[in-house]
Amino acid sequence: MTSKESGRPAVVRHKAARRITACTALAISAGMLLAVPAQADDLPVPREPAPRTAPTVDSMPKSPIRQSGAAKGPSAASAGAEDTKPALPRSDIDGDGFSDLLHRAIDGQYWVTPTGSEDTYIYALGTSDETFKDVFSIAGMDTAEPTRPTHFTLSADGRLSSYRSHETSAELQWSGTGWQQFNKVFSPGDLTGDGAGDVLARNFAGELFLYRAQPGAAEPFAPKVKVGSGWGQFDQLVGVNDANGDGIADLFARNPAGELFFYAGTKGEQPFKPRVKVSDGWAEYNQLFSVDDVNRDGFADLMARNVSGTLDRYLSTGTGSFQAKVQLGTGWHPVSQFAGSGSNPFWGKNEVLGVDKSGTTYWYHGMNNGLLSAREHGSTGWQGAKLSLASSFDNNGFGDLLDVMDGTLYNYDDYVGDGEIGSGWGIYNALVGPGDLSGDGKGDLIARDSAGVLYLYRGNGNGSAFAARQKIGTGWGQFTALAGAGDIDGDGRADIVARAKDGSLHLYAGTGVATAPFKAKKLIGTGWNQFNRFVAPGDLTGDGRADLLVRNADGVLYRYDADGKGGFKAKAKIGTGWNTYNGLH
Repeated sequence: MTSKESGRPAVVRHKAARRITACTALAISAGMLLAVPAQADDLPVPREPAPRTAPTVDSMPKSPIRQSGAAKGPSAASAGAEDTKPALPRSDIDGDGFSDLLHRAIDGQYWVTPTGSEDTYIYALGTSDETFKDVFSIAGMDTAEPTRPTHFTLSADGRLSSYRSHETSAELQWSGTGWQQFNKVFSPGDLTGDGAGDVLARNFAGELFLYRAQPGAAEPFAPKVKVGSGWGQFDQLVGVNDANGDGIADLFARNPAGELFFYAGTKGEQPFKPRVKVSDGWAEYNQLFSVDDVNRDGFADLMARNVSGTLDRYLSTGTGSFQAKVQLGTGWHPVSQFAGSGSNPFWGKNEVLGVDKSGTTYWYHGMNNGLLSAREHGSTGWQGAKLSLASSFDNNGFGDLLDVMDGTLYNYDDYVGDGEIGSGWGIYNALVGPGDLSGDGKGDLIARDSAGVLYLYRGNGNGSAFAARQKIGTGWGQFTALAGAGDIDGDGRADIVARAKDGSLHLYAGTGVATAPFKAKKLIGTGWNQFNRFVAPGDLTGDGRADLLVRNADGVLYRYDADGKGGFKAKAKIGTGWNTYNGLH
C-alpha cells in the first residue's frame, strides 16, 4: 500500500514494543541470539510497513537470590545494639522482610524476582507505553507502612515519579520535573538516620547532591545539598543500603579501569567517610546492583552481571569487602536495567535496520550481550529510500525511523501527528539522531548540507515536529561518515563519531548546550577507511554506553564497545553476510 500523495509506503502507527502481542514477536532462546546473515528475496510489491517489536521475554531466569539456608529475624550485626536499628529493606515487594529484585527486560516490561524464591513474575509499573529510563526503590517513605517500598521512575525528559508498591503493581503518587540535569539518580538507603531512604544525584560536572527524604510531605525530598565533587570518575555508583551493620546506607563506586571503592555512610553533614579501595578486576561486569542483605547477617550484599549474562553474588564481610563470589545463574542478558543499578542508564535506541537490494527491510535488536537477535522481517518497497534510524524522539525508548522522499521528511514512529514532518529536507546529505543534545531530555536531530554546514533541530518530545534549525558548525564536509546514538564517553550525554576522508575517527562529545552541542573533536583512531558502513545501534553490551557497528567490503560485521573514556575497545566480530544489505541504519 502506498500514499496517494507521495507514493511512499504508508505511515503505520504501532504501540510501544512491550505492549504489542504479535506473531512476529521474537522469543528469547539460545538459538536466536546470533546475528543471522540476511538473504535477499525476489523483488516484492510495495506494501504497508509492518510494526516492529522488540524481542518478547516470556520468562526470566529462575535463580534464587537469597543465600541458601538463611534464617529470618533480627540482623546479627544489630542484635543487642542500643542505638543501631537495622536498615529497612528498600524493595520488599512481597512483604516477607527481604528486598526483591525489580528489573526491566528488553521489551520494556518490568519483572520481580522475589529474594526467597525462584519464581519471577511481571510487575505493572506505570500505565502508559512509556519506557522508563531508570528505576530505584526506597523504604520509609510511607509513614503508615514504613516497610512498604516506594518505587521511583526516571523519564528521559527528566520527570521523576514515585509509586506506592503493591505485590504485582504500583500506583502513581507524585511527579517532579527538572531531573535531566543529572546523569545518575539513585538511593543508597537511609543516609541521615531517620529511617527513610534518601536520594543522591550526580550532575554532568561530577558534583554529587543529597536529597533528604521527607516522609508524608507533599514534596518527597528537601532541597538538594551539594555533598561532593569529582564523582564523574566513576562509571558505576551502587547504593547497597547498609554494608557494615551501623544502620546507615553505604556506597560502592567503580571506575572504568575496574577498581571498586567503598564509601561508608556517616549520618553526618558529609554523608561518606573517605573511600577505601576494595579490589581490582570489576571491569568484567556491565551492571552492579544490590538487593540489600540477602543472607540476613546484617550486612548488605552486592550483585554483578557480566556481558555474557552470568549473575554473581558477593556477600559482604561487614568491613566493606566481600567473601568469594558465588555464581547464581546464567541467561540474565535479557535484563536491560536492574533497579538500582550503578550504571548510567541507556535509553533511546537498541535496534539495527537492514534494507536489502530488493528494498525489503529487516530488524535486529540488541541483546545486552554484544550480539543481535535473529532478524525480523519488516516490509517491502523501500528501494532508493533515504532512511535514518534515530534515537527515540518520544518516550517509548525505541528508535524512530525517518525517511526523506521528494524533499519531505517523514517519521514512521510519530504517534501524535500524521507522520509528515515538513518539506525542504532534500538539501541534506546526512541526518543523525544521537539523542538529547540540548539538555532538555528530548531527542534531537542533526543535519548536514552539501556545503558541510551542520544544523541542530531540537525535538518536541513526541516526534511530530522540530524547532527551527540552528546552525552549529561548518566544515563538516570533511567527514565521510557520521554516527551516534547515546553516550560514548561515559558522562551520560549523547555523543557522535565522525570519520574523515583520511580514515581517522573523531569523537564529538556532547555538551548539553543547544548553541554549541559538541566539544572540540578528539582523535580516537586511524585506519577506519577499511569499513564501508557505520551504524550506531545504541547499547549492545548492557553497560549503559553506546557502541558502534561497522561493516567491511567482505560483509563482515564488527562491534566496537565504548570504553567509557571516549574511545573504543578492540573490535569483536559478530557476523558475516552483511553485504546483502544496501543500507544499514
